[in-house]
Amino acid sequence: MLIHFLILILGFTLLIGGGDLLVRGASVIASNLGIPTLIIGLTVVAFGTSAPELTVNILAAVNGNTGISFGNIIGSNIANIGLVIGVAALVKPLTVKGDIIKREIPVMTLASLMALIAGIDLLLRNSANTFDRSDGLTSLLFFSIFMYYTVRNVFKNRKKEDALLDQVDKPKITKKSTLLSLIFFAAGLVFLIYGGKIAVDSAVKIAEALTVPKSIIGLTIVAIGTSLPELITTVIATYRGETDLAIGSVVGSNIFNLLLVNGACSTITNINVPAYGYFDLIMMTFLSLLLLPLCADKKIDRWEGFMLVSLYFSYNIWRVFF
Repeated sequence: MLIHFLILILGFTLLIGGGDLLVRGASVIASNLGIPTLIIGLTVVAFGTSAPELTVNILAAVNGNTGISFGNIIGSNIANIGLVIGVAALVKPLTVKGDIIKREIPVMTLASLMALIAGIDLLLRNSANTFDRSDGLTSLLFFSIFMYYTVRNVFKNRKKEDALLDQVDKPKITKKSTLLSLIFFAAGLVFLIYGGKIAVDSAVKIAEALTVPKSIIGLTIVAIGTSLPELITTVIATYRGETDLAIGSVVGSNIFNLLLVNGACSTITNINVPAYGYFDLIMMTFLSLLLLPLCADKKIDRWEGFMLVSLYFSYNIWRVFF
């Protein structure tokens, strides 16, 4: 048991290190292209911090450990709002720009509602609660639409900025910086893949030894472990005053998790919603909906961060012990 816990920690360490390297490399490349910070958070950083979930869940889906996949995807989204945004707001009140309130948070909420509806087949069509291939392909389609409009917005803004700032000297992009960034990106990807594999394998062994449902392990241990890149990125960004990057990476990561990660995994194989898993879907959707009024005044205060963290830990304690 101790060995499996140590291997799990090693897997999480590789996931965190890999996510950091991947984000560093990708962020430099994106910055060299003149992409705004919010867009970097919603796309590049969100992809980098979602890469652990993507790696863990595809490996789990391929190996037939769908309980890990469900718990990790939904658990990570619950952790991203309750734990990550909550802790970041405790560090420093978060300023939220109007753009993310109008577009990205509603998209995240819509994706959460889609997952909730797709996961209650027993109620809607009298069959087992499952994310099947049709659900996965639909999610991937919506993800493609989201990325299309996001990328189009990037180029649209760049044209406006170039027209206004064409007299400003732009930083020179050197071959060395680009090459180093590509090396970071590749190394991060390797660490993520290997770290994800050993994290899933050890989590399954621990679940079997403790006779704990794999969905609970995925919802708690694996979800928190794969959410650590988001937590670290968001807290550091918040401390440095980069709240666009902080909020953008969390919201973008949740969108990636539901539309890309869950979409890819359920396309590979059916992801069964475990017993009482609909409570997890309801909690995820509730936190997504809660984020809208919290951001209405364009600020998340410390007391609101404390409320989110309290909700997160209270729910997880209830799920594990009751």
